[in-house]
Amino acid sequence: MSAIALDSTDATVQLRDWFTGFRRVFVLTGAGISTGSGIPDYRDASGAWKRPAPVTWQAFTGDPAVYRRYWARSFVGWPKFSVARPNLAHHALAALEREGPVTTLLTQNVDGLHQAAGSRRVIDLHGRLDQVTCLTCGDLTPRDAVQPRLSADNPGWHPGAAAMAPDGDADIAVDAETVFVPPHCPRCGGLLKPDVVFFGENVPRARVQDAQAALAASDAMLVVGSSLMVYSGYRFAKTAADAGLPLAILNAGTTRADALATLRLDAEIGATLGALAL
Repeated sequence: MSAIALDSTDATVQLRDWFTGFRRVFVLTGAGISTGSGIPDYRDASGAWKRPAPVTWQAFTGDPAVYRRYWARSFVGWPKFSVARPNLAHHALAALEREGPVTTLLTQNVDGLHQAAGSRRVIDLHGRLDQVTCLTCGDLTPRDAVQPRLSADNPGWHPGAAAMAPDGDADIAVDAETVFVPPHCPRCGGLLKPDVVFFGENVPRARVQDAQAALAASDAMLVVGSSLMVYSGYRFAKTAADAGLPLAILNAGTTRADALATLRLDAEIGATLGALAL
């Protein structure tokens, strides 16, 4: 189904009518729902990358320069990312869960904003950025606890001109990246990684199975703020369509599943969902 740009009032009316036919709606969200909270997204309206693709698992674990670069950028970006707050869209989905039609919320985001807004039945498909895991011993540490250690290990370090980027990092001066001292596990000295799924890394099977079971128990699916260009999210839209479930998509710009949608809304997400929950 092709998407025609709508104002939020029209989109809200159509989405409200769509919701009235269902009792158990499975929702998948992506980066577009969190831009209203000040967190940048990845892709433009055509679904193309706005910036270089995120770091891969293979590069992060195999190249010390990439490991150092990631943590230098994270050190700068984390303070702003960590204070982001839920916006109207997050609160609206939490309200729709309390009222009944939304039964499971699967998010591709790693920001924890759905939980902060009050959603309870959330599956974090790609993990959470507020936890850090050791790749050697498996120790889990809150991300906030790593920040002061990074500061202590890098006295006088300056990132140069910095700009907020997706996933809690920032664009910084290349020269600054090369002299940054990255963290290691205080227990065993191993590499530390945010507890999220990197490109080139598999989503944990149990997490996928939980989401598939929730979708199978639903009578419709709604996608919000995702281009679905990444297969880990697209497969759920495809599964819904293959099963004959109605599929609604609310997203600014093209998505990979447009041809599968029974309702396609190209509209501002926060205003559309915010009015829906009133």
